[in-house]
Amino acid sequence: MAQENAPAPVADSAAVAPDEQVIDFSADAVTYDSDADVITASGRVRMNRDGNYLAADQVIWSRKTGEVRANGSVVVMTPQGDKILGDNVVLTDTLRDGTVDNLLVILESGGRIAASKGTRVNGENILEHAVYSPCPVLTQNGCPKSPSWKIVAARVIQDPVTQRIRFQGGRLQLFGLTLPLLPVFSIGSNGEGQTGALFPNFAISNTNGFEVALPYYWRIAPNQDLTITPHIYTKSLPAIEGKYRALTSLGAFQLGGFLTYGDAEDPDPDEVDPESKDRVRGYFEANGRFQLDPYWSVTTSLRAATDKTVTRQYDITRDAELRNFLDVERISPNSYISIGGWAFQGLRVDDHQDEIPIALPAIDARFLLGDPILGGKIELQANSLAILRIDGQDTQRAFASARWDLRKLTKMGQEVTFTAYVRGDVYHSDENDETDVLIYRGDNGWQYRGIAALAADMKWPLVGPAFGGTQRLTPRVQMVLTPPTPNLEIPNEDARSIDLEDSNLFALNRFPGYDRWEDGSRITYGVEWALDRPNVAIDTVIGQSYRLTRNPGIFPEGTGLTDRWSDIVGRTRIRFGRFIDLTHRFRFDKDNLAPRRNEVDLTVGTDQTYAQIGYLRLNRNISTAVEDLRDKEELRLAGRLKFARYWSIFGATVLDLTDKKEDPLSLADGYEPVRHRLGITYEDECLELGLSWKRDYERVGEFKKGSTFALRFALKGIGR
Repeated sequence: MAQENAPAPVADSAAVAPDEQVIDFSADAVTYDSDADVITASGRVRMNRDGNYLAADQVIWSRKTGEVRANGSVVVMTPQGDKILGDNVVLTDTLRDGTVDNLLVILESGGRIAASKGTRVNGENILEHAVYSPCPVLTQNGCPKSPSWKIVAARVIQDPVTQRIRFQGGRLQLFGLTLPLLPVFSIGSNGEGQTGALFPNFAISNTNGFEVALPYYWRIAPNQDLTITPHIYTKSLPAIEGKYRALTSLGAFQLGGFLTYGDAEDPDPDEVDPESKDRVRGYFEANGRFQLDPYWSVTTSLRAATDKTVTRQYDITRDAELRNFLDVERISPNSYISIGGWAFQGLRVDDHQDEIPIALPAIDARFLLGDPILGGKIELQANSLAILRIDGQDTQRAFASARWDLRKLTKMGQEVTFTAYVRGDVYHSDENDETDVLIYRGDNGWQYRGIAALAADMKWPLVGPAFGGTQRLTPRVQMVLTPPTPNLEIPNEDARSIDLEDSNLFALNRFPGYDRWEDGSRITYGVEWALDRPNVAIDTVIGQSYRLTRNPGIFPEGTGLTDRWSDIVGRTRIRFGRFIDLTHRFRFDKDNLAPRRNEVDLTVGTDQTYAQIGYLRLNRNISTAVEDLRDKEELRLAGRLKFARYWSIFGATVLDLTDKKEDPLSLADGYEPVRHRLGITYEDECLELGLSWKRDYERVGEFKKGSTFALRFALKGIGR
């Protein structure tokens, strides 16, 4: 026998198999038996062929038979990214097919398969007496632990072509409890969506009884999928739900729908003799966004329901209105153009669909001139809007405006901003008498309006040390000069819900839209104070305005802006690290300091365990015939408690505390639950299990949702 000893170490070597294919390998030492044509490599052996990678302590390669026998800490890596670990592995010299005893397969998706024996033929792994689980088998300290769930099977077949793992004779073990599976059960192996049935969802509600949802996922293509979910109820007829998603070269979109047949509760409590309401009931939605080029994009959202209660009864959405829009936008560093349309479907009891407006078209264009004029920036705007109603007032509007802003810093550190603004409006409306509120109507026919304003705004930041940190005290004064402006002759479609807040105190126009302009010169003053310390941050602002003219204002009573002196508004936020976050917004009556707005939002805790409190009281005394937002008082509570490593309990409630004095139309009478939520959840690295209860007290005519119990069960790592 002739034997050649290769020098050690050997690295980046290559050998030629009988079929002339190259195998790259390296090792600390290599011996070659020329008579038997056997290569023996030892010490950090590495072999690679066609993307199949082998690492071992020793490799014996018979070039005549094509057998590669690896011993000691063997690792085989497939082109798909899966790892096969074993003590003794026998492969062909393609490094693709072979047999492994007592192996562990580590999938590219993170899951693991342990088996007593494995055979690999044409890239397909056939594993005998195997166990699969995506769960970690070691604690953070490196100690062994039992996974929360695993699949035990007599045979497991891993197919790299279909990227699925099939279990034959499988059983699901959940927290040690053995549950049966289908005779042949399969999951995805690459962590991506794969066609197949998903785990069912269960719920119990007053309206539908016991519910079972059986979703089936169809992966049409790598960029398309479809989920079909039949729903079966004990107190309602079955329903079918579907959702299609697609990703294209320009963007993404999805289509969804829900369809059933049954009795729709009458949403009109005053209906004396309603007709039979057995009908096809359903819901449709579609949304998407497409980027046509670096500047132009299209965004759309469409939603529709057959009746006012179908979305609540079947837990599709709690929205009180369904919004539909199409918006074409062009965004560049110095310009913005939006061309769109809006439509709404009302789901409240008193919503009359024929009276709900449609905005089509809605056009807004803004341009920032590149070259300063008199040292300031010029912004041009053009806007057009058409409001259409099947039954009611129609309004068309167009305007063009120009705004000049100059910002200066004085030698003493004051920041001064000068603003000049001009705008020209054209309005046309008809059927104005159909609008019940007089101050919203405007006059029939064509109306024209010119708007002009000059403003000067000065801030003086004073910064220095205080209380072991840094404080900033910033007095602020603003003067706005504007001539008398026609307002009541113009229809008001978008500037109705006016309320003085800290966010609009220094705005050039404190109406929320364009249809009303705040004329009459005024001075606004206030102060901001902030303190920053390690783990402590406080910032607060308070201010008031004074109208210089004696002419009556056009603000409704109760908005805080009716008289020459406005109400006092402000906001305070206090943060202690990431543990406490408190925000308080307020508006005090200028005459007696009575609170007209009192809003508190408090969060205490961490991401895992926290409590949230929200309180809102609006005591504005605004006439219900004028203002859409009536007075109200509301309390919101929510919290989550993590009482073990994987266990948590959560709850939330909303209470309507409005009484008849605050809102004569309110049904709460001082205390009325709106909704409750309560649940318990277990979630680890590979399993989510939850039980929840919710109760909705809101009524839509004769319909009331009531209580719903839901069970959620999700296994992570099954490639769905």
